[in-house]
Amino acid sequence: MISLNRQEIEAVIDLPKMAMAVESAYRLASAGKVKLPPVGHITFPERFADCHIKYGHVEGEDSFVIKVATGFPQNSKSNQPTGNGIVLVLSALTGEVCACLNDEMLLTDVRTGLGGAIASRLLARQDAQKLLLVGTGSQIRWQIEAHKVLLPKLTHVEVWGRDTERAELAIRNISNICDVSRATNLRRSVQNADVIVTATGSTEPLIQSEWVKDGTHITAIGADAPGKQELDVNLVARAECLVVDLISQCADHGEVSHALKSKRIDQSRLIDIGRALDNPSLGRVGDKQVTIADLTGIAAQDIAIANAVLDLSSSKG
Repeated sequence: MISLNRQEIEAVIDLPKMAMAVESAYRLASAGKVKLPPVGHITFPERFADCHIKYGHVEGEDSFVIKVATGFPQNSKSNQPTGNGIVLVLSALTGEVCACLNDEMLLTDVRTGLGGAIASRLLARQDAQKLLLVGTGSQIRWQIEAHKVLLPKLTHVEVWGRDTERAELAIRNISNICDVSRATNLRRSVQNADVIVTATGSTEPLIQSEWVKDGTHITAIGADAPGKQELDVNLVARAECLVVDLISQCADHGEVSHALKSKRIDQSRLIDIGRALDNPSLGRVGDKQVTIADLTGIAAQDIAIANAVLDLSSSKG
C-alpha cells in the first residue's frame, strides 16, 4: 500500500496538471460517468464544526476514492489547524486499500482552489483585473495560487475578513505569493471587484445584490453544508448565469438552495460546470452579465486530485 504524508504530497503539487485533471473530472461528472453518492455530513454544533465524507467512482476506472475532511474553525484560538482529513484510494477490482494519502486537508484545499479558479476563468469577463477574496481561512492561499495560474490578468487582490486580526495574518501569510491588500469596507470592495470569491463558513448572507456591479463574476464555495449561506438570494436570482458543480447537491445545500426554497429561481436555470466547460455559450455571453458559480465540492474532484498525486509521486519517485 502506498502511504504519503502531507509533506510528501505538497512536494509533488503541480497546479497546471492538477487543473486539467479537475476540469476533466467536471466534464465526466456532468456526463453521468461518475458515481457520486450523497455527501455524508456530521455536525458538531457546540464547536461550530463539521465533517464531510465524499466518495465516488469514475466509470471504468480500477480504483475509487473516499475522502474525509473536517472543519473545526475554533481551533484557530489555540493555533491548531482548522481543517484536517485523509484520502483513501481503494481498488474497484478487489476492494483493497491501494493508497492512504494523509494530506491533513491539503488536497481538499488544492482541488477547491482549482475548482474556484476554473469557474472564474470560465465565467469572468476577459478584461477582469480586480479580485476580492472574502474569508481568511486556508482556502485563501489556494484560491490565489490557482487564480494566478489560470487567470494571470488578475493583478489587484484584496482580502476581507470579519476578524481584522485574522485578516491581517492571512495577508502576511500570502504576501510572498502576490501583492495583496486588506479590504476594510466590504461593500466598497464588492462594488469595485471584477471577480469575487467567497470562502467562509457564514450562515447568513455577506454579499448583497445592490453592492454588485454589472459584469461581476462571483465564485461561492462556502456553502458546502446545510445551513451555510454567503450570498443574498436577490443576488442569486439576479444572476443571468448560474453554474453549479452538481445540481442535486447544490439544490440541497448550496447557495442556490436558498433561492430555490424561496422560489426566487427555478432549478431549470442551473447549469452543470462540466456542460459549460464543453459549451462556453452556456456561460457568460456579455460583459454586463452578473455570473455566479456555486461550488459545493464533489467527489469527482477528490478522485482527480488523488490520482494526480499518485501519478506525480510515481514519476518523481
